[in-house]
Amino acid sequence: LRHIDISGSVRSHFADIGQNINNYDAAFENAQVRERAQVLMDIADQTGGIVVGTADLSELALGHVTYNGDLSAMYNVNASIPKTLVRYLVQYVSRDKAEEDEALSVILTDILDTPGSSELIPVDSRKPVLNLEAGPEPYELYDFFLYYMLRRSFPPGKILRLAEQAFGRNRPRPVLVHWMKVFYRRFFSQQFKRSSLADGPTIGSVTLSPRRGLFMPSDASANLWLGELDNLE
Repeated sequence: LRHIDISGSVRSHFADIGQNINNYDAAFENAQVRERAQVLMDIADQTGGIVVGTADLSELALGHVTYNGDLSAMYNVNASIPKTLVRYLVQYVSRDKAEEDEALSVILTDILDTPGSSELIPVDSRKPVLNLEAGPEPYELYDFFLYYMLRRSFPPGKILRLAEQAFGRNRPRPVLVHWMKVFYRRFFSQQFKRSSLADGPTIGSVTLSPRRGLFMPSDASANLWLGELDNLE
């Protein structure tokens, strides 16, 4: 286990490109991710190893990965595992290691107790545009939409009816429609990242691999799906 502080490298890079360190934009976040990727790739060269990608199915669907950052790997082990399942896997390992490695179990439990976020900015600087998005993103909804869209080829209207049956008690129709729009916009706009995805195993019935599962052009438009959701709203 090695701890490598990248703050100096990132600050130097910010100075090189004229990035204000108090400007929490995409460059602020992605520069950190790309620096991490560079360090990992170079250590892999030093040791004759490989960089194992960690992006899961949900992150790849939404584009919550950085191009030439954490998307870059020699092999991606989680590419067809949805985030909701990743949580159960971490929970399983945490319990399994409780007696053998208590310190590891404590760390894993702490990770599980932390709301998932794709952001790399100070917590107090987050100023959501919508109150609806003030909390963590609803991956249980995203994974639900993803399954029925890709595995069953259901249109937005049918997925919405199923979502109302599954989540309607806690999430009214306008909330479901909002997150469905977020999902479809991101899914279509982020295909260019998935087109360069590293190899990985197919686990389960849904995969976004450009070689085995999803054959989709990067310039595909979401307008047809979003238009249907506008009518349903």
